[in-house]
Amino acid sequence: MKKVILGLSGGVDSAVALALLLEKGYQVEAVFMQNWDSAINNDIKGNPTSKFEKCAQTIDYEDALKVAKKLKVKLTKIDFIKEYWQKVFAYFLAEYQKGRTPNPDILCNNEIKFKSFLEYAFSKDADYIAMGHYARKEERAGVTHLLRGKDNNKDQSYFLSQLTSEQLKRVLFPIGELSKKEVRERAFQQKLAVYDKKDSTGICFIGERDFELFLANYLPAQKGLMKTIDGKVIKEHNGLYNYTIGQRKGLDIGGLKDYPPAPWFVIGKDLSANVLYVGQGYHNEYLYSNNCIVKDVVFRGDKDLENRFFTAKFRYRSEDVKVTLEWLDETTLKVIYPDQERAVTPGQAAAFYEGEVCVGGGFIDQVYFDQERRLY
Repeated sequence: MKKVILGLSGGVDSAVALALLLEKGYQVEAVFMQNWDSAINNDIKGNPTSKFEKCAQTIDYEDALKVAKKLKVKLTKIDFIKEYWQKVFAYFLAEYQKGRTPNPDILCNNEIKFKSFLEYAFSKDADYIAMGHYARKEERAGVTHLLRGKDNNKDQSYFLSQLTSEQLKRVLFPIGELSKKEVRERAFQQKLAVYDKKDSTGICFIGERDFELFLANYLPAQKGLMKTIDGKVIKEHNGLYNYTIGQRKGLDIGGLKDYPPAPWFVIGKDLSANVLYVGQGYHNEYLYSNNCIVKDVVFRGDKDLENRFFTAKFRYRSEDVKVTLEWLDETTLKVIYPDQERAVTPGQAAAFYEGEVCVGGGFIDQVYFDQERRLY
């Protein structure tokens, strides 16, 4: 029997993934990954602080235990707090200090779930690791490719887009062929305690608390001016890291005497001057771009891009955008999308597709309209 170590998160997806592996005859052990210290948190210098509420991680572990006992599988709790702090959270803060909007879920996959956890599993003589992700994989000409999950509404290939072919070879995605509805039905049939558990949202280390207040514990807010693109001052902002491109909620602008009643949106940032630029209208021209630079690209398979049809996702759940890809160096792509796209944001991930196959992904670095760089 092949030995599989599965990441059991306490949610319904990984619970059903575990059940399916057992049905297929794998020798399975489960691991709960503790990536954040929910009892004693640290400040930016690593000093203990008690400013935060407890994370839902404790509840998740208790639910994972219930599932493991029901399915008679060994569950081990593994501490990846140090690795998460150094490789995910520190990067998360550094990107916000640059005025960007990072995606810690992708970093967690790259550095923790499919690296630190993978190394742990193979130190225990596992043949594979497994996760409850809605994704699939396929071998083509000796290369392991990532495919979209069958459930388009839950497909998570965007979050896995930067995994290497070598990492994917060692991973199983048991629920990739299922819809969310089918997963819940299977969990109910097996009488798993998490069959109706609500899907987790957001980031574990923030949870349900106020995002702005959370960041203020690590990045002291530097208030500055909120201006229109032609330099007119609207009001004061609460720190550039609290805003993202295309944001409307939280600006608290309305009923200004000299402006029409259209809603306001974030359209740019000037980090050096600590200025936040805002403009009116969802389709404000400064929110649109038609090309960008994507760095730290992982690309699986043939890197010859000629005569191939690609699409891209610039954020999770966004529609696919038709793109042309051009290599600038071995890990940097120029991405051209002549139909234009709204709010392509530095720091976010760009995932690239060729039909059902996710060929790779990287991080958005610079955004342009023709030759003019946007103020992002």
